[in-house]
Amino acid sequence: MKKFGKEDLFYKILEQQAVTAHRAALAFLALAQDFEHLNDHVCLIEQIEHEGDELTHQLANKVDATFVTPLDKEDLRSLSGALDDITDHIEAGAARAVLYQLKTARPDLVPLINLLVQITDATVKAVQSLSSKANRAAIHDVLVTIHRLENVSDKAFRQALGDLFNSPCDDPIMVIKWKEIYDRIEIATDKCEDVANMVESVVVKYA
Repeated sequence: MKKFGKEDLFYKILEQQAVTAHRAALAFLALAQDFEHLNDHVCLIEQIEHEGDELTHQLANKVDATFVTPLDKEDLRSLSGALDDITDHIEAGAARAVLYQLKTARPDLVPLINLLVQITDATVKAVQSLSSKANRAAIHDVLVTIHRLENVSDKAFRQALGDLFNSPCDDPIMVIKWKEIYDRIEIATDKCEDVANMVESVVVKYA
């Protein structure tokens, strides 16, 4: 497959945004496995999120300053925004663990975030395919992986919610706190699928 343009910097920033989202997911997983050092993990995730914001601003500024871009400007903005959203929702989920003064992780938290780590890793590969010479079949395989992981995550999310709401004698306030964290994980996962759909659309448009 051919490259879509000569301006590699656009692709590099998008790839860095995808890697940043994956780093945030990995840091979130470390948090879920180490609640004793919750504040330290959240500080790291906040730092990663700030790095992601800076990359988003860089791409937006370059789009505005460039007359001819390798992809449509709207495609670049949409991809960049969706990638930034992944990191933002991961940071928001992690921050709530501190805000709500949670002391221990529920047993379904690590499996949910493990799926988030996998789908952000696949998202990195999908974004990298935009500037590579990967063939359509290879790109298709990565996109299928993202859709499959989103489906698996969706089922795990529903199971986690069911267990959360149906556990006997649970504090209703605690239920609300954990539901917000699960919701953020689910939204971050959905954003990965949004990126996959955008990549697929771009590949078709510029094939």
